[in-house]
Amino acid sequence: MTDSSEWQGRVGDTWAAEWRRTDKSFTNLTERLLGTLRGLNPSQVLDIGCGAGELSLAIGRGHPGTTIVGVDISPQLVSTAQDRAAHSGNVRFACADAATWQPDAQFTPDLLVSRHGVMFFDDPTAAFTNLAKLAAANGRLCFSCFRSPGLNSFFAEVVALLPNRPASGDPRAPGPFAFADPDHVTAILETSGWCDIRFAKVDFPMIAGVGPDAVDEAVAYFSVIGPAAAAMRELDAAAREKFIGKVRDLTTRHCRENVVSLPAAAWIVSANKA
Repeated sequence: MTDSSEWQGRVGDTWAAEWRRTDKSFTNLTERLLGTLRGLNPSQVLDIGCGAGELSLAIGRGHPGTTIVGVDISPQLVSTAQDRAAHSGNVRFACADAATWQPDAQFTPDLLVSRHGVMFFDDPTAAFTNLAKLAAANGRLCFSCFRSPGLNSFFAEVVALLPNRPASGDPRAPGPFAFADPDHVTAILETSGWCDIRFAKVDFPMIAGVGPDAVDEAVAYFSVIGPAAAAMRELDAAAREKFIGKVRDLTTRHCRENVVSLPAAAWIVSANKA
């Protein structure tokens, strides 16, 4: 489980420092998510859980006449996003919780998007109810989220190497896989004021390392990002060294043409304001 306090603290620090790696890891999913938005001509866009701002900035480049606002609860990530948007005239960022955020009256988004930023709400029904209320009458929602852990080798294969594997908890608790079950997500959205809910499967290679030092980069990635990194911090020095050796072996096996990638599986979920 990853709760809001972690995103405002240690996890936010890590993702802000590693934004180049995390953006790279989601490259293929970001392209698919942007593809679902082609043909739309929104006037105002809200990026929920915007992280370091990649999706907001990409939408801004493709829609120069559109106003994009990205919100995230991590001040560290918002600061990074603001730095990246220094020369962007139509993209801005705010440190806020989208679950309760109330923008000014001039901002009524007709498109609400998120790349893997919606699975961490403490109360997802309340959060999506708030988002439906602030959306325009013709508001459209589009977000990505992971499918089940077993379909995501990018995480599962690394976690399986740990001597102290994290205990299985509530699969719907806030965290990377909280929205894996489409029935669960549908119930949340329908209760929250959304309709015409659709799920599209996306299978993609999630990138951990690129270039002549791809394996070293991948080992560094798994050492600081994701569930294995959190569990690894609890290991003693000998166990940690052994685990890192196993990760190096795994990433070497998955290195092709200077790219380390492992399979990942996501949903792209779309809905309209009811």
